[in-house]
Amino acid sequence: MKLDLLKKQWLDIVFEGRNKSYGAYDLRMKDGNTNMKAFIIGAVIFSVAVATPKIAEFISSATADDSATMDTKIRTVKLPPKEEKPKENLPPPPPPPPKVDQVKFVKPVVARTEEITEEPPKMDDLKDKNLGKEDIKGDPNAVLTVEPPGNGPAQQEVVEDNTIYSSAGIEQKPDFPGGIAKFYSFIQKNYVAPDEPGLKGQVFVSFVVEKDGSLTDIKILRDIGYGTGKEAERVLRKCPRWTPAEQNGKKVRCSYQIPIKIETPEE
Repeated sequence: MKLDLLKKQWLDIVFEGRNKSYGAYDLRMKDGNTNMKAFIIGAVIFSVAVATPKIAEFISSATADDSATMDTKIRTVKLPPKEEKPKENLPPPPPPPPKVDQVKFVKPVVARTEEITEEPPKMDDLKDKNLGKEDIKGDPNAVLTVEPPGNGPAQQEVVEDNTIYSSAGIEQKPDFPGGIAKFYSFIQKNYVAPDEPGLKGQVFVSFVVEKDGSLTDIKILRDIGYGTGKEAERVLRKCPRWTPAEQNGKKVRCSYQIPIKIETPEE
């Protein structure tokens, strides 16, 4: 006799002569139902796990569609009616008639009688009337208008040239009255050398000759110490006015540099 292990008859053979009230017998008797329940529960859990991403994707797409629809509704606005462009190249309206009649002025010329095409107005025609380019009938009830003043050309603002030009490229360089030799003579008479025997060297000075000939922006570029630079600056500040430089026929500011030679006697 062939025994089917899937059937429950084999349990009676296994537990023959044993206590069947023991829990193991009862568990094996209910094993089929337990397996079926476990299978059904597992299948449900597996189906839910597989379907969850699809459900989430469906919900997200539905939410996105609702958001897009809502955004479209919010952004929808009613545009104002399109303004009509003003018509171009329209002739200006005719001026109002003058208050007094206007008579066309005809310039008198010397010509033959048969060549005269238009005769000038007579004196009686000009009485209480204005002269103009054409005949215009006046309106006594017209408002008298006066053209506002100030329609002439605007006056251009004169901009003063305060550029500091270099003496190397100026048309007319600045000059000391009497020449550069007179200038060094002035320096020699007024410069007080330091009490330092055997001192030799040069002090290099730069300054700006203004439009009125005065010296400004005096700078000591290099000195030999012992107060030689300060003394050179003092002398230049009391220097007489120079003849200013010129560019394009106008007086301009110009920079200038000079060396001042210093030499004291030996002991």
